[in-house]
Amino acid sequence: MGRVNGIAGNILWLLQLGALAMTVFALVHAIRQRPDAFTAVDKLTKPAWVAILCAALVGLLLARTPVGILGIAAIVATGVYLADVRPKVDEVQRGPRW
Repeated sequence: MGRVNGIAGNILWLLQLGALAMTVFALVHAIRQRPDAFTAVDKLTKPAWVAILCAALVGLLLARTPVGILGIAAIVATGVYLADVRPKVDEVQRGPRW
């Protein structure tokens, strides 16, 4: 039974590590972007997204597991940024692709 708990613990540790890496990447991306790019695509402002992603990072660091309430909230916030906001902000700054 100890081996099963060890495997589950390792999987949760990998999920936590992946969530932390994803959140740090999103936070660094948000910090490096121009503030007007966020409002140009009708999203929250840059300070709001930086604050959300900082809270997500703190939540992940405080969470004992990524499947707890703090971990899930942080992963959802980061996922929304990476799936919805980041592509549009990048497109506005680069221009349309032909």
